[in-house]
Amino acid sequence: MSLNLDLTGRVAVVTGGTRGVGAGIARAFLRAGAEVVVCARRPPQTPLAADGRTARFHPLDLRQPDAVRGFFGTVAADHGRLDCLVNNAGGTPYRLLGETTAERHARVVELNLTAPLTASLAAYEVMREQPDGGSVIMIGSVSGTRPSPGTAAYGAAKAGLDNLARSMAVEWAPHVRVNTVVLGMVRTELAALHYGDEAGVAAVEATVPLGRLADPAEVGDACVFLASGRARYVSGASLLVHGGGERPAFLDAATVNHPKEP
Repeated sequence: MSLNLDLTGRVAVVTGGTRGVGAGIARAFLRAGAEVVVCARRPPQTPLAADGRTARFHPLDLRQPDAVRGFFGTVAADHGRLDCLVNNAGGTPYRLLGETTAERHARVVELNLTAPLTASLAAYEVMREQPDGGSVIMIGSVSGTRPSPGTAAYGAAKAGLDNLARSMAVEWAPHVRVNTVVLGMVRTELAALHYGDEAGVAAVEATVPLGRLADPAEVGDACVFLASGRARYVSGASLLVHGGGERPAFLDAATVNHPKEP
């Protein structure tokens, strides 16, 4: 039996969908047949397309609630429905807690937690009126599951986002499903800013059990699955897309050789 992930006739919004992980997600939805709308503060350098189909772009600052509500109203009016929201927009610069102000850290939390909440509430107003409801997908991070030095506010926001998704899944059932895709490291056009040159990227990849960084398309495939009918009983879940996680540092630091079990 084949796994049919055909989203033809469905409408998906991907926030921050103009580059990196967001662009990979948008292209995956296009390949699955969905109508895709991406929003960000700046347009993509080139139109986002896959399999001869192109995503629509709308400029939007997700930190402006009135603009967010207006945007989702426009999507509903233009397309007649909204089936999936992928809350992908977010990020943070590397900054130790004591190196800047509480106000700057609060802006990181606003972008990575408050903005997805605002977008989800606006999307819910559309989805709740549809007979078949809809799906909300949060893009989380392993930074929210472990200490995150240098990106502490980001890690705290992502931890909150995962908890928020589980609460939404309870409150909005049975019409709207809500899940989180928890990401590890992903190879994007900005990878060099985080990991250095190719040698640095290779060194980082060696710490991942699967031996490489994720491709944005693989993140997109996970999102398409969660948005599809094949995941119709999946809600309140956290799907780990991190290549097996991170090898515990103590295993390499320990001086004891542990014999392998037969």
